[in-house]
Amino acid sequence: MQRKAYVTGTAALLAALLAGCTSGSSGGDDTTDKNADTGTSTVAAQPGKYRTLPEPCGAVSHDTLDSLLPGIAQIADADQRDKAYQGDATLTYDTDRKVGCRWKVESADATDRLSVDFERVVSYDNAVSDDNEAQTIYTQRETAADIPESAPPTATESESPSGSTSASPAPSSSAPSASASASPSASSAASVDPAGATSASASASTASADLQPRVLTDLGDQAYLDDQLSGSGSTAEQRTVTVVFRTSNVVVTIEYEEQPMATGTVPDSKEMQDRAQKLAARLAEALNG
Repeated sequence: MQRKAYVTGTAALLAALLAGCTSGSSGGDDTTDKNADTGTSTVAAQPGKYRTLPEPCGAVSHDTLDSLLPGIAQIADADQRDKAYQGDATLTYDTDRKVGCRWKVESADATDRLSVDFERVVSYDNAVSDDNEAQTIYTQRETAADIPESAPPTATESESPSGSTSASPAPSSSAPSASASASPSASSAASVDPAGATSASASASTASADLQPRVLTDLGDQAYLDDQLSGSGSTAEQRTVTVVFRTSNVVVTIEYEEQPMATGTVPDSKEMQDRAQKLAARLAEALNG
């Protein structure tokens, strides 16, 4: 009887060992599966198109500087004129990330200033691309500049709630007129065509609206133009035209300022805007080239 009991105990011990091995093997399979799951990584966002930046003081041609800074042509000394063309580089500690250049030239009529800045945006978040990070920075600047989404209405006629337009009533033909006693030729010369007056007023209003701060749709991936006039009364008014545009992960900022020498003189808005936009278009083309 004792021998039989010993055999039974041995069998029980072997069964317990086999059960433990089976359980350990199953646990090993689970560990392998978990490692495989945690080894799967998220695909990193794409880097931006640009890895370097242009040399800023050499990015603006002499012909363009002649247009924006007329005083350069008035500098008689050749060395001083060459120095004016060269501009002054902006102090920076990482030329792969941010660079800029400044020019200031005085003429007999005004003092003109020009600045050009390039910023290459790099995202440090693997889930955010360089382009998206640059878009965020651009949008912040556009919002800070308070650029309207669309141009203000330019119509000079008032619109009724029903959608129809109304104009001011014409003077009654029966009302007394100071010109009634004038000769036909004088009366004709003094009269003004109401339709012509309305057309001229509408044209002036449209031109004014076209020069307001606005989004630009034909420059880079995103762009806007700002136009501000400061100073009045006893001081000459200074106009500052700013163009900011983004192409891929580079944000470019152009500031063009003019302050006339004569008090009461106002810098021409259209002329300055045209010059600044032409420079912006050339810089965008150079970046894409």
